[in-house]
Order: sequence, then structure tokens, then C-alpha cells
Amino acid sequence: MRHFQNISEFHRACGYPPPAHPLLSLLTCQQLLHCSFGDAPLTSDFYLISFRKMKAGGRFLYGKTSYDHEAGALSFVQPRQVMQVTNLQLIEMAFVIIVHEDYLLGHPLHAEIKKYGFFDYEVNEALHLAPREEQILWELYHQMGSEYGNNPDEYSRDIILTHLASILKYSQRFYKRQFLNRSVLSGTTTSRFTELLTAYFERGLLQQEGLPTVKYLADKLHTSPRYLTDLLKQETGKTALDHIHRFLLSEAKNLLISTDNTIAQTAYQLGFENPPYFSRLFKKEVGLTPHEYRAQFLN
Repeated sequence: MRHFQNISEFHRACGYPPPAHPLLSLLTCQQLLHCSFGDAPLTSDFYLISFRKMKAGGRFLYGKTSYDHEAGALSFVQPRQVMQVTNLQLIEMAFVIIVHEDYLLGHPLHAEIKKYGFFDYEVNEALHLAPREEQILWELYHQMGSEYGNNPDEYSRDIILTHLASILKYSQRFYKRQFLNRSVLSGTTTSRFTELLTAYFERGLLQQEGLPTVKYLADKLHTSPRYLTDLLKQETGKTALDHIHRFLLSEAKNLLISTDNTIAQTAYQLGFENPPYFSRLFKKEVGLTPHEYRAQFLN
């Protein structure tokens, strides 16, 4: 696997001219007409934010999913995320913003950028922009480009990163719009998520495999764990892990009332390897210990 530590090295490998700044690069369709690294995966020490439409035959891969269609989309790659670029040929307007992680040192964005969950999404969860949204992001990109092309001074980096922060904030807003649209098209994710949990429970997998993970359920829903969590949070205000816990505790309440199993037996039946953890979680979510909850109905 090839790893790029600096942007200049990445430019040389792509056949691009050297970047104007060693830690920052802005590329448009003219430079991006063709790019390929063969079949080898690669990683880097920088963030890549790209808006592109591709010609048929090219492939852009990260996570586990390949992007190979002509629809325009905005995607986000974080440092050391594995990606693969094969015969990438872009059409119409496209841009890529490459920001080395060291460019953010000492700036608030160094911490803030890590809070944007879409850097953990897979490529099939790219942000598909409406025309007005495209216009907003292109305006911000051009403002970055204008400052990038000026002679640098003490204000340059802060101005550029202010525009980058705006791109990230708008992207978060536009993703929320996409979440809402996706729910209308594909049915509520919450319902499908609950159906998967129910099937997992009814097939006895809690005893065989243990507690279901967010990754397991995300794979079943053909999405990434972070995207699933953000989608559920948009719909219900609860994360994927919150929903798993609520489902299990609902089953726990039923078992505590309808069986004579010990608390430990109940925990094991629900896939908890550590009964004290089960009791702590139950108390945290229900407000009573399992013993206290059962005692209510016995009395």
C-alpha cells in the first residue's frame, strides 16, 4: 500500500504541477482530467474534499464501496483512510481541496474537523448536491482559491480556513437535507433497524454471537456505522447504540417479569457477557435495578 506523507509527492504521482503551498492544494477540473494509481490502495496524511462527476470506466474507492457513476457528489476522505483511484476521469466542473493535517495545527479547525462524522462515511454515502447547494460550495471554493492565489501574509491561513470551515458547516446542513429525503425514499431507517434487531433476537443470535454491534447492523443496511448513527439521530434524536440498548432493555423487562431466571441468566440470555454491566445499564436507562424492577410486579 502506498502512503503519501506530503502533497507535493501526491502531485508528482498524479502528474500535476507542484502545489502553491506545501500543506494545501486546490485543484479544478483542468488538472483533474485524468488520474490513476493502478490497482494499489493508498493512504495519505491529508484531508481530501472533492466534488466530481466521473466518466464511465473510472473508479474511486474508499471504505468498501466503489464510486463509478456520473452523478455529481461531494465526498470526504480523512488522513490514513484507505482509498483507491483507477483511471479517474472527470467531466464538467469538479474540484478537490487537499489539506495536510499539519496545516490545521494551532487553529480551532484542527479539533473541529474531527467532529464532522461525514469523514467516516463511505463513498456510497457521498453528499449529492442540489443546484443551489452546488452554487454555494463553488462560491466558497472560489473564495478559498482567490486567497490561495494571493501573496501569503499573516492573515492568509486564517482566511482560507474560515472558508473551509464554512464548507464543512454547509455540508453538515446539506447532509441533514439528504437524510430527510432518503427517509422518504427508502422508509424510516428506525423501522428497518428495529426489524433487524427483532430478527437477531428471534433467531437466538444473542446467545450464539453476543450483543449485535452497530457495524453488524450497518452492514445489513448497506451503510457505514457513522452514517447509520447520524441518520437515526436525525430521525429520532437517538444514536444506533441507544436504539440497541433500548431494544435489549425492553426485552429484559419482559424476561424479568415473565420468567424466574436470575438476573445473571437474564443478562446472558440477552447476550451480555458481564451481568454487572447489564445491571448498571438497566439502572441507568430504567431508573431501577433489575431486582427493583422485578420486585414492583411481585408485590
